[in-house]
Amino acid sequence: MKWVNLKKKSSPSNAVTLKYCDTFFSKLLGLMFSKALAEDRGLILVEKRESRLNTCIHMLFMNYDITVLWLDSQKVVVDKVLAKKWHLFYCPQKPAKYVVELHSSKFSDYEVGDQLEMLSA
Repeated sequence: MKWVNLKKKSSPSNAVTLKYCDTFFSKLLGLMFSKALAEDRGLILVEKRESRLNTCIHMLFMNYDITVLWLDSQKVVVDKVLAKKWHLFYCPQKPAKYVVELHSSKFSDYEVGDQLEMLSA
C-alpha cells in the first residue's frame, strides 16, 4: 500500500496523508463501507490520463459525506464538491486525472485553481 502527502503550494503546513489508489480494485473499493475518515487522511484515485467520465465517482455504500477534489495532470484543482452519502454519482466540470477524497471538514480549505503538490509519505 502506497501513501502520499498532499498539500497546497501556498500553505504547505496544511498537508493531508492519502492512500494512493491506482489499481482497478483499489479505485472501485475507495472509501465504501468504511465507518469514518480521520480529518488528516483521505485517498487519491489516479487515472492514466485526464477524463471527465473516468473520474466520476459514486457515493453508494458510504456512511458519511466527503470533500471531493478533482485535479488535472498539473495537480491544479479543476472542480470540487461536498459529496453526500448515498448520492448516485458526481462528475467533474472539467477533465481530471486525480480524484482526491477528504474529510468533509476540508471543503473550505481548497478552491478551484489551487495548485497542489504530492510528496511520498
